[in-house]
Amino acid sequence: MSPKHRSTVSDCQSETETTKASTTAARRPGRPAFPRELVLEAAAALFADTDAPRSVSMDDIAAAAGVGKGTLFRAFGSRDGLLDALFAAHAAPLRAALEQPDPPLGSAAPPLTRVLALFDELVTFKLTHRHLTAARELSGAGLLRAPHYVWTHDVLRALIARTDSPAAASPAYTAHVLLGAVRADLVDELLASGRTPDDIRHDVAALVRTVLAAPPH
Repeated sequence: MSPKHRSTVSDCQSETETTKASTTAARRPGRPAFPRELVLEAAAALFADTDAPRSVSMDDIAAAAGVGKGTLFRAFGSRDGLLDALFAAHAAPLRAALEQPDPPLGSAAPPLTRVLALFDELVTFKLTHRHLTAARELSGAGLLRAPHYVWTHDVLRALIARTDSPAAASPAYTAHVLLGAVRADLVDELLASGRTPDDIRHDVAALVRTVLAAPPH
């Protein structure tokens, strides 16, 4: 995602409430509050510095953050839960941009313009956070039910349903198909084949325009 959307902030309200509950559960009398932001920063650094993101374990993250592994599991539930929390933190500025009126992401823009802007942000996010994205998407543990995927799919489905495209008749399926075009493993394969980041952005935009082409009048 673009630089103005990369700052780390809290996730949406429902996930924040879950986070607070997990954080509270991780506290014990006589112990300091769980250093959530420190843990997320340590995990992000580990994933950014490795060429084998799936090899980064909870032990590695606990050691880097200076906390116990048991504390991590109490706070996040699992490695995928921790990765989902990282996604939520990085993606929160994008969520905020979609909820305000300013184009091209905001509500004042036409639905197709918003879809194109959303995919440009998603591609940029995947390129900027390649190892983090690969670690979560290739874990094989319920990606389609992961909070960040569910949120992105819901937003995309709603926008597609408001277009003049024939695909508006099946927006949920179309949203899944388009999101498959920006999977981390596919982005990596395209980069390895010689496609540049700009090439990939152009290709994805062309695909979205083709799939959501309005019928002739």
